[in-house]
Amino acid sequence: MAIQLPPAFLERMEKLLGDEYPAFLDSYQAPHYAGIRANLLKINQAEFEQIVPFPVRPIRWCGTGYYTEDGLKPGKHPYYHAGLYYIQEPSAMAPVEALGVQPGDRVLDLCAAPGGKSTQIAGKLQGTGVLVTNDISAERTKALAKNIELYGVRNAVVLNEAPDRIAKAFPHYFNRILIDAPCSGEGMFRKDADMVRQWEKHSVVKCEAMQKDILRSAAELLAPGGTIVYSTCTFAPEENEGMIAAFISRHPEFSIIPIPQEWGISGGRPEWLKPEGLTEEEYTAEAASETSKCGRLWPHLIEGEGHFVAVLRHNGAEAVPVEDSDTQAHLPEELLLSGTRRPAKDKQSLRKKKGLPERTEPAEQEMLGTWSSFAASNLKLESEGEPIMFGGHVYLSPVAKEQLNGLKTVRPGWYVGTVKNGRFTPGHPLAAALRPEEAMRSLSLSSEEGEAVRYLKGETLAISPDRIQCSEGVEPKGYVLVCIDGYSAGWGKWLDGMLKNEYPAGWRWT
Repeated sequence: MAIQLPPAFLERMEKLLGDEYPAFLDSYQAPHYAGIRANLLKINQAEFEQIVPFPVRPIRWCGTGYYTEDGLKPGKHPYYHAGLYYIQEPSAMAPVEALGVQPGDRVLDLCAAPGGKSTQIAGKLQGTGVLVTNDISAERTKALAKNIELYGVRNAVVLNEAPDRIAKAFPHYFNRILIDAPCSGEGMFRKDADMVRQWEKHSVVKCEAMQKDILRSAAELLAPGGTIVYSTCTFAPEENEGMIAAFISRHPEFSIIPIPQEWGISGGRPEWLKPEGLTEEEYTAEAASETSKCGRLWPHLIEGEGHFVAVLRHNGAEAVPVEDSDTQAHLPEELLLSGTRRPAKDKQSLRKKKGLPERTEPAEQEMLGTWSSFAASNLKLESEGEPIMFGGHVYLSPVAKEQLNGLKTVRPGWYVGTVKNGRFTPGHPLAAALRPEEAMRSLSLSSEEGEAVRYLKGETLAISPDRIQCSEGVEPKGYVLVCIDGYSAGWGKWLDGMLKNEYPAGWRWT
């Protein structure tokens, strides 16, 4: 066997799986499956299937997911740098599909780094609602923020916080919460040999304690009638069925919703709970039985790695955000969910009532004015959130700025640029999320003729003025949205036949 699996792990799995164990063991001699997922924020599925530059085949449980051939390197194509697809292990696509995100939802991805599932959620939101994406590791939020920006997400807030602190700021705010919980990682042994080496450090007991705390906070964050999806990439029943049985025993207002049968995913294994030392003091017999509705993705039964997925639905009446301002103005405050849109006048009166400062100081208003001037001269962009200043940068935030007070905020919204010495400079994330028709000037580079790669490497390009697509009455000179085969990739600055490259050094093709 190419992978040296821990003897204690093998002993436990043989005991649990019985007759299935030989097939399970054989799966470690097969290569792991690789996949990509189309980014619906930048391309629709029909277009993606027409232009995808290598062979793919569909993934059963994810309509936008595709298997790729073993050994393929999809990260070495300009379309990857244009954010048209995310490289993701196929089983890892299942939890977001189970969450059932709809446009307009308020979604929290609680353990989000490096951001694959957050980008999947964002594609389902289609720029509407709110996505708060969080990771407790400051280092890991760097990759999380970059992926949010690369894939053109406009309505996301990126946090670096403990779940209990988020719960204090957003009590019962979200109607969808994803918990891709820290776990012992047994399901990733075939894909990542380092997970095997770290297995003893990430003990089941340590992971259990973290998982319980995270679930407790999630219950405080969820709005009535909302849904939590809890997932792990481990086989340990203590971290899976045992965790869910204990949760619904403590929270009888929650029910487990079955995984769709058409996905071809196995059910939970409640019969494994007592043999693993769990007692009925931690959960009721009825709760244990209910965990058969959970889902298990086994590497010997499906084309993917090991995962566990549980869908938890709050049984209360769903609280729907009220969007009509006239209606909101007459609603009692206790009937409005935190973060629900209010008329501007109504928001200001609430600030005064609570002793909060006015929305912006004069100096901040002046800096935000530079963004407004840039947008008027270079973009055809409808309102995408509240413009706010954050560390000298301008963001369009999907939530009220005050709601983030006291939280370690990495990105308070869509980063659109920086103000320095009274001048606004557009940021790369602004370009990455724009559509060509939203820019006054755009340029499409070919992925096949080498121009796109030269741009991604940071080179200055000779571009004739007739190639710049300009809105009526607009000259080619100025900031240009550079696209790859029509899909936005970054900024360039055109002057006298030359396109100065504005593609960030840290993002360049290597």
